Amino acid sequence: MKTHTTQRLPIPSHFDPARVGEVWRVPYQQRAAEAEAWAAQYHIPPAAEDRERICLLAIDVQNTFCIPDFELFVGGRSGMGAVEDNVRLCEFIYRNLGEITEIIPTMDTHTAMQIFHPIFWVNEAGDHPTPAATMITLEDVQQGVWKVNPNIAYSLTQGNYSALERHALHYTRRLTEDGKYPLTIWPYHSMLGGIGHALVSAVEEAMFFHCIARSSQTNFEIKGSNPLTENYSVLRPEVLDGAEGGAIAQKNTVLIQEVLNFDKVIIAGQAKSHCVAWTIDDLLTEIQMVDPNLARKVYLLEDCTSPVVVPGVIDFTEQAEVAFQQFADAGMHIVRSTDDFI
Repeated sequence: MKTHTTQRLPIPSHFDPARVGEVWRVPYQQRAAEAEAWAAQYHIPPAAEDRERICLLAIDVQNTFCIPDFELFVGGRSGMGAVEDNVRLCEFIYRNLGEITEIIPTMDTHTAMQIFHPIFWVNEAGDHPTPAATMITLEDVQQGVWKVNPNIAYSLTQGNYSALERHALHYTRRLTEDGKYPLTIWPYHSMLGGIGHALVSAVEEAMFFHCIARSSQTNFEIKGSNPLTENYSVLRPEVLDGAEGGAIAQKNTVLIQEVLNFDKVIIAGQAKSHCVAWTIDDLLTEIQMVDPNLARKVYLLEDCTSPVVVPGVIDFTEQAEVAFQQFADAGMHIVRSTDDFI
């Protein structure tokens, strides 16, 4: 239990649900002063005093996925899924400000020359694959339908093009052998240094407010910057080894241990069918290797996450629902942001 009585706090007056789908500058100094005053007014103690330690893991709540007209906006079936989710996520943070010990936002982080971006590949005509409409299979690489763009070897391997060719073959083979999705070519997104990479302004503001009010540093977790592998899950890349057998990436064992040390872990973010589901799946794998009962400490905010849906093209809603049911069957809790579970 806590050192203080659990209370659901009001929503601060600065929060405007109508602006959650927009990009704007957070007035840090003003919010910092307000957060300290808020903590004093509502007798919110520092997070260090928490006896029950609660973590909010917010996956990829970034402009690139959450703002309409950005690169990979997650609309869900409603068409405005990520925006609606983030209204509820902000309200959840504010209402439970005194109960959430630490917030860990993951940050999908990319540069242009990565294995899932168009510039990495060319066909015989020298054309790049069409993003969001191209999946590159092992057979495609074996048959030369798609091959590594020789012009990127200068930047990625000091001109060693043959090493990139071997890696492409190995990588697509590993995905096939491990039963994973074929390599999807995505639009350039979450670009380091760009506004798509930033947290949604309203969510950033809520996290900053929490940080100041509770004296708990927001624990940003970067993922996805390795050019030679995909990284849907924050806990591990899709492929860990290279063509020569050596490691090119590793599991995020530090974060895994940190998350499992909390008494409760609350998970939200985008997209339910991809980065959220695969992160939870990896977390469940780790839990089952240690103690399956630890799954009971995990709470999934089903109304703060949406699946990838492209109307008339593809709809991952059912796959996401199947995954979440499997998580529930393993002992995790499927909850809504307004439920009384903290």
